[in-house]
Amino acid sequence: MPKILCSKTYTTPRRLFEKERLDHELKLIGEYGLKNKREVWRVKYTLAKIRKAARELLTLEEKDSKRLFEGNALLRRLVRIGVLEESKMKLDYVLGLRVEDFLERRLQTQVFKLGLAKSIHHSRVLIRQRHIRVRKQVVNIPSYIVRLDSQKHIDFSLKSPYGGGRPGRVKRKNMKKTKGGGSAGEEDDDQ
Repeated sequence: MPKILCSKTYTTPRRLFEKERLDHELKLIGEYGLKNKREVWRVKYTLAKIRKAARELLTLEEKDSKRLFEGNALLRRLVRIGVLEESKMKLDYVLGLRVEDFLERRLQTQVFKLGLAKSIHHSRVLIRQRHIRVRKQVVNIPSYIVRLDSQKHIDFSLKSPYGGGRPGRVKRKNMKKTKGGGSAGEEDDDQ
């Protein structure tokens, strides 16, 4: 039987009942429409890993080949997902990144900001119910990180009722009702 490779995706906080942290997490959950605290911890963990890599690279000399190669790769990756601006392509700016910068790049937030959904919670529902596509691919993961070049291509799915596809179950039922009831009424008027 093959061994399943697993890696940690989040870490729980060291102090469970720290009021400031609890309030800040609750504010983030409300603002970005997250499901639970684990989603906040996951983003914090990713940010911590990125900052740790940047800190280690900053300890090396400026002309070190490892710092030049890995540092440039890290910066390009952060610019591509839109967390870091192109004008701030230095490792010092990586240490200044916040959790909110990553939460802004989630598909859920982008759908709401583009005006495809009425609220941040509605955008999560639309994504989970497969109404949203990025380019030609239907994406049903609200935490999907949208790259800068893909941001312009977020739209309703072609098969979705919102995107010009087949109407939903309730609308089809209502159309059938009006078609069946309306046509019978018209025949009576003619006679």
